[in-house]
Amino acid sequence: MAELILKNVVKDFGKTRVIHGVDLHIHDQELVVFVGPSGCGKSTLLRLIAGLEDISDGELFIDGELVNSRSPKQRGIAMVFQSYALYPHMTVYQNMAFGLELSKFSKAEIKNKVLEAARILELSELLDRLPKQLSGGQRQRVAIGRAIVRDPRVFLFDEPLSNLDAALRVQMRIEFAKLHREMNATMIYVTHDQVEAMTLASRIVVLSAGRVEQVGSPLELYHHPRNLFVAEFIGSPKMNILPAEVVNITDQSIEVSLEEGTWLKATVDSDSLTVGDRVSFGVRPEHMWISEIGDLKGTVEVIEQLGENHYLHVRLADNRLITVQGHGDATLKHGERCCIAIPPECAHIFNGDGLALQRLQTGADEQPIIVERVVEMEPA
Repeated sequence: MAELILKNVVKDFGKTRVIHGVDLHIHDQELVVFVGPSGCGKSTLLRLIAGLEDISDGELFIDGELVNSRSPKQRGIAMVFQSYALYPHMTVYQNMAFGLELSKFSKAEIKNKVLEAARILELSELLDRLPKQLSGGQRQRVAIGRAIVRDPRVFLFDEPLSNLDAALRVQMRIEFAKLHREMNATMIYVTHDQVEAMTLASRIVVLSAGRVEQVGSPLELYHHPRNLFVAEFIGSPKMNILPAEVVNITDQSIEVSLEEGTWLKATVDSDSLTVGDRVSFGVRPEHMWISEIGDLKGTVEVIEQLGENHYLHVRLADNRLITVQGHGDATLKHGERCCIAIPPECAHIFNGDGLALQRLQTGADEQPIIVERVVEMEPA
């Protein structure tokens, strides 16, 4: 397959810059996922790699070759879009073979390539069917098969699962993981769905407003977000972020005061901080739990029951709403007061510029056991 290197890649539409100097190295056989909110530039960056848009500045290398001026076909790229775009009057076999026929491959070569792609995608029994006789997931697999038969150096996927329902998306995520494992292919996958990113990627590229915010493995981004944007974007539900002020600093931790007056501790590198600095205190819903003696006090406003677990949305004294994850059925009820425990090693601290401070312990890398109790408290 191939490796890709982007060096200070820029894209301008007229006077508007949409991609701002992206540097990125995608290794051979990696499955890299571009993720970010709508309008962040992830699909534009994919189209620059494909050659469907011209690079305004910077360089793109595929296997060490500069390809800025090369057409999509010359780059050895195959792209799968959100829309299946199958020919309705052609069978599965004919849809997968059509591009090869245009490229003047022999009938024997076409047959071998189509049958091999059908085997990989488990379409062998469907080759005589028309697209209207297929499910959404099967149609998407045919679209992927058209890419596979071309034997490209790089596969590009632009939100290929967004048209499918929830159950099919789960199934197709499994199919993509199997496909990558079997083909050992270099793949770049664009999605706005962070669950797809977390479950599929070798590495994730988090984009915001045409800039790369962080690149890393799914767990690296989850446990060690570089800044507030990544911290809130990666993880579902998102990380709770509370404004705070530094009130005490030690060698191994800091203490902060929230706006509603509670003091909380975090085990982070405090060398760059001084007492009085304004910071953001972050903690994930799954790294907090309801306890008889807890750091935060609040009132349960909304309960989301999901069966295996539940989410409590708790209103604090300063009127901010935070989310706490619990296992099993919730024992608290709407309107009840509760205490929330937050281990210092689970906390994240972000400085005034939104950059994360290094955490000194890895205890938050293991989800704590959550024991929920109804807590009797005096009315606020």
